[in-house]
Order: sequence, then C-alpha cells, then structure tokens
Amino acid sequence: MYLRDIMTTDVITIPSNTTIMDAKRIMGAHKLKRIPVVNRGKLVGIITKRSLEKIAPPEPNPRDLLEFSYNIARLYRTPIRDIMQKDVVTATPDMTAEQAVWLAQQKKVGALVVVEDKQVVGIATTNDFFYKILNRILGIDEPGTRLEIAGGGEGKALEEIISCLNRADQNITTLHIYKRRGRAKKNLVIHLDSLDVEQCMAELKNKGYKVIVRVRNV
Repeated sequence: MYLRDIMTTDVITIPSNTTIMDAKRIMGAHKLKRIPVVNRGKLVGIITKRSLEKIAPPEPNPRDLLEFSYNIARLYRTPIRDIMQKDVVTATPDMTAEQAVWLAQQKKVGALVVVEDKQVVGIATTNDFFYKILNRILGIDEPGTRLEIAGGGEGKALEEIISCLNRADQNITTLHIYKRRGRAKKNLVIHLDSLDVEQCMAELKNKGYKVIVRVRNV
C-alpha cells in the first residue's frame, strides 16, 4: 500500500494573505484541523486549528470591551502568514505506507502534506492511517470471519494452515502475525470472507492447533 492509496485528494488550501478569522471560518465550516497554505500553486506553509486557538482572544470582559473589540479587529486584519508554520513535513504519493508512518512519527506530526511536481495533491492524516490501513488489517466492518491460531505464525505452521484453508475453498482477505508477550511462538490472525468456517476450524484443531474466532465489536 502506498500513500496515494491512503491520502485524501480533495485538499482545501488557502493563500497566505487569508486573515486569521477567515481561516478559522473556513476550518470550522469544513471541520478541518489543518489547512495547507498555497501561493500560486506553491506550498508555503500550514495552519492548524491548535495554532489558531492559541491566539484567539479571551472571553469578553464587561470591564474591558474596548480591548476585546481591538483584539477581534486585529484577527480580522492579521494574515495567516504571520502565524503559519513554514517548515511543512511533506511526502510523495509513491511513498510506501511504512515510510509515511515512520516519517510522521519521527517528525511528530499528525499529518503529511503530499506533494507531486511541486503541487499539493493530497494530505494524509492520522485518521487516514487508522481508517484506511489499520481498519483493513483488523477487518473492521469487513464481512466474514477472523480466526486466531496460536503458533500459526511460524513458517511450517503457516504453510500447513494456508493449505488447509485452500482445500476448504476459503478465501483469505487479510492476515497478520504477532507475538504475545512472554510467548515463544507467533500467532496468526487470518480474515476469511466466509461465515461458514466450522469445517476448516475442525480440521485445524484435529492437526493440534488452538483456534478461536476473534471478537470484532463490542
């Protein structure tokens, strides 16, 4: 999976001369947490909801309404170029999902602006990684059955299990291998597109495997 398979492509951008209040309005209207800043097609910065909240004026004080009014007027005049983050963490559409997650974690950012041929073509946020990668791995809202097979993640065991599933005409949607703390062998979690898995479960148990159906919702 590559970043182009994960990123959101309908990216809303704003120019750097947009006022702070207009940026807040746009962000609120589209329920965004960040907006890339683009001048004449070139990425020059990014503005976040958090940065806008930091400079929001305090609640109006009846004793000092003049200062409050002044602060509001200032936000209507001040362009976001004065507060935007100019050092934007960018990525390319052909970057692998692994590279993208690593980059975001190393830079400690919640989003990567995706650039191709110097143009902003997408944005990948934490939600994109969760919904479009993790949900697929975990089979969230996917039809079928997920089986967990203790020790099934080892080489020969994995080969035997897949052969068994093939004989039972079971189609594999996804699979992943993990090791529980304190255990020597790796477990296999495998997602089948069928609800009728009794036959293959019985065969695997007859071969000595411990097999359970994983619960996927509360």
